[in-house]
Amino acid sequence: MKILVIEDEESLMQSIVSYLKGEGNICEMVNSYWNALEKINLYSYDCILLDLTLPGGDGLKILSELKKMNKQEGVLIISARHSLDDKLNGLEMGADDYLVKPFHLSELKARITAIVRRKSFSGSNVMSFNEISVNLLAMDVKVNDKSIILTKKEYDLLIYFISNQGKVITKNAIAEHLWGDEIDMSDDFDFIYTHIKNLRKKLIEAGAKDYIKSMYGVGYKLGNI
Repeated sequence: MKILVIEDEESLMQSIVSYLKGEGNICEMVNSYWNALEKINLYSYDCILLDLTLPGGDGLKILSELKKMNKQEGVLIISARHSLDDKLNGLEMGADDYLVKPFHLSELKARITAIVRRKSFSGSNVMSFNEISVNLLAMDVKVNDKSIILTKKEYDLLIYFISNQGKVITKNAIAEHLWGDEIDMSDDFDFIYTHIKNLRKKLIEAGAKDYIKSMYGVGYKLGNI
């Protein structure tokens, strides 16, 4: 998953990012209202962790901007504000969940996973495309009910393709989704080609049809033949 952490408490932000990266997620972080606005305008995420008290503005305004832009990110408010009114206000404005500080990082992870599962996969732990199925909790990929072994990037690519099946995904979008702002966005996407080539090879060798098609000069698409 690709996650944006909007939090001005440095130690907490670093703890959250370190934990979530250790779980295999892509994480970006900002510590102010204006930097958060810039991020949500430039990029898309699977989930946004949103503190309400930020230098430069109220986190609820960030939530309002996301809705105005028709962004589909899941939003989990993380805040020291624990009154019922604060919780109801955040949820009524469109947040998917509200977690009061302090919290256990394991609970944070569970809340994030639940949000993404509800929004992207209709609440199911299993997503599929024809003979290919993925158990999201076990991170187990099967072709015709036989498990195959993928690298972390290959697994993330497959999830991204199935989530966007039938859509043309640009090389820029793939790079930005899987590597976040840590990557130098150049015109050389050979590394993406290599990951996709290896993923296609493993799926085909396991008995799947070749569903991942290159769209010349644009990107790739997962679709029925």
